[in-house]
Amino acid sequence: MTRSLKNLWARFLFQGNGILPSWRLLIIFVILSFVLILVSFRYFSWWTVVFMNVVLFLLSLIDLFFSPKRKDLYFKRRILDEFERNLAYKVNIEVTNRSNHFMSYSLVDGIPQSFHQHFPLKGRIQHGVTSVIEYETKAPVRGEYEITKLYFRYSSVLGLWEKQMTVNLIDTVKVIPDLTETKQFLENAQKYLLFEGNKIRRHQTGIGDFAQIRNYVVGDDPRKINWRQTAKLRQVMTNEYEPEHGKYITILIDCGRMMGSELEKGNRLEKALEAAHLVAAAALENGDYVSVLAFSKDVKVFVPAAKGMAHLQTILHSIYNVTVDSAESNYASVFSFMETMQKKRSLLLLFSDFRTFLYEEHALLYLKRLRQRHLFLMVGIEDSTLQNRANEKPDSVQTTMIKSIAQQQIMFKKKEKTKWERQGLVMIEAKEENLATVAVSHYIDIMNRNLL
Repeated sequence: MTRSLKNLWARFLFQGNGILPSWRLLIIFVILSFVLILVSFRYFSWWTVVFMNVVLFLLSLIDLFFSPKRKDLYFKRRILDEFERNLAYKVNIEVTNRSNHFMSYSLVDGIPQSFHQHFPLKGRIQHGVTSVIEYETKAPVRGEYEITKLYFRYSSVLGLWEKQMTVNLIDTVKVIPDLTETKQFLENAQKYLLFEGNKIRRHQTGIGDFAQIRNYVVGDDPRKINWRQTAKLRQVMTNEYEPEHGKYITILIDCGRMMGSELEKGNRLEKALEAAHLVAAAALENGDYVSVLAFSKDVKVFVPAAKGMAHLQTILHSIYNVTVDSAESNYASVFSFMETMQKKRSLLLLFSDFRTFLYEEHALLYLKRLRQRHLFLMVGIEDSTLQNRANEKPDSVQTTMIKSIAQQQIMFKKKEKTKWERQGLVMIEAKEENLATVAVSHYIDIMNRNLL
């Protein structure tokens, strides 16, 4: 029996309310009946066997009086409102036993089937106490889920009968993208980027917003020395500048069919959402305006431009449940939409499937027009399978043909990429684990160079 079938069977056994005989009682009945049947051939009749079974059944019902009543049991679930995808979270179930009897229990929580789960949970609860039952779960699929049921089964001292009850506990859980990289960046942006070999740089020409006056150190530009403060404090002071704030960043997220391609961890859309959230966090922390647009054949979500870290939550709760569509993406339509919605000059940062985008000749026409006002940057995920095929050693006719076709596809991508970049449209491919870092690094580089 597979794991999913086991979960469904366990759930089925816990449905509804009622009283059930335990395995212990059934085993006792089987053993007693077998012994009585063997003995009945020589010592007594079948009516005696039936009578003794009925007596045993009636005596077993006494066990029910030594188990808690349903009205004496109280339940409470403690669960977070938000789960990050594929991260482990603990859920606590508080069970209060206000009766005078202790009990043994089995519990199944009504979390969605997609959540990782290990049920039933078993244990014992003494009388007059509140016990906390804790378990750990992961949510691999984004979206909003409602947990409404809790299935609880308990028995008394002898454990001959089990009472079963379904408790209504309503909680709502939102499963959002994994924000681990965003948290690392916000905690220490320079350390996060240096880990990947990148560095946050300041303007070297004094262009940008004035940040502060500090002591002059070896390597600073002498043209930025603040002579007034130097004369006043009698030590060399220099002005420090940082990239200008208040720029407009528009993040475009492709939700078309090809973004559903599976990777080692999740799919292309999952990685794009995580990278988009990181870029939005970096831009908002830098004081820029950020807008987000998710699309496939039509616009699915559009978040207007705003600034401030509070806007990050608006973006997150707008895009956390977008899914991959079965239709192809309509790039021409979304670029036409952007032309009407975004009047101010901005950085258009597109997360999409690299190869599919190169076939969109109509998109190139719209981008040429957008390029006159906006700066365009596309970031895609490198096709590791194609690269591996192109680099493998040919040891047969079949592998040789596969290798040549893979190399042909790579050459086609390079050719098309060159054609687009001649129009001023920058396109970058990154490995899936480096997508977020590459995207935020290029954003910072554009801001540092004052290209926007």
